[in-house]
Amino acid sequence: MYSEKKNIAIILLVLALFTGATIELSEGSTVVGIVLFVLAALLITRMELTGNEGIKSSRSYLLIGGFIVAANLIYNFVNESDIGTLDSMAFFVGASLIAMGTNKKDIRQLGEFGFYISSVFTTLYLIFYSAFGFFNIDFLHLFDHYMVLMPTVAIIKVLGIPVEIIATETVILYGAEPMTIVIGGPCSGLYSMFLLIGIVAGYSRIEKMDAKRSFQLLGFAVLVAYIANLVRVVILYITAYLYGMDTMMMVHTHIGWMIFALTAGIIMYIMNRK
Repeated sequence: MYSEKKNIAIILLVLALFTGATIELSEGSTVVGIVLFVLAALLITRMELTGNEGIKSSRSYLLIGGFIVAANLIYNFVNESDIGTLDSMAFFVGASLIAMGTNKKDIRQLGEFGFYISSVFTTLYLIFYSAFGFFNIDFLHLFDHYMVLMPTVAIIKVLGIPVEIIATETVILYGAEPMTIVIGGPCSGLYSMFLLIGIVAGYSRIEKMDAKRSFQLLGFAVLVAYIANLVRVVILYITAYLYGMDTMMMVHTHIGWMIFALTAGIIMYIMNRK
């Protein structure tokens, strides 16, 4: 039981670090993003996995993974583009395949776990952000409005902060001067949920976890991610109201994964107490 609780705690912390790495790479500091990815990988190695031998090493994994990493780096270098969310996940897919092609079992198993995380995230990202956009499916805007904007606006109104909804994803916050704030993209919290699904998929696959336990873990961690994101958005509102837009934008880049890590730690402490 202790080992299982320890693994769940590590899963949630890994999720926080991967979320932070994704946000930092796409919006903040590349160096910080890489450091967070490394820390997440080191945490995964602390998990006490009891599954079978897993996949066998294969030279083809090394070749495919190396090709993906090289193609990703060359593409961004040639186009002089910044590393975005999809770029970082593609790089993670390639690195995971390289690890799966090694002869060392622990590294191979780590690579398999990383491959589930990154490939599931990439698949969900392509569905919700690329395919939905291509087919004009308005899910993301509706989710941002009803699941993020409206609950957080209701909270800050209770706190006495004047705010007005002027569009599906846009509010005006009346501080020292009127400030227009758009709730969309990373503010939806979907990135952390995508990463979570990948982590649960990888962990349940390696550990041969039954479907009921997998869905319980998934539901619990998605709820944590959702609540943590609402807290994050409320803090951003308050920061903008008290200190202005420039300070809010600085806080916006870094606070998301920190809030999630803190929230996950508190919840895991309560679970272990029970």
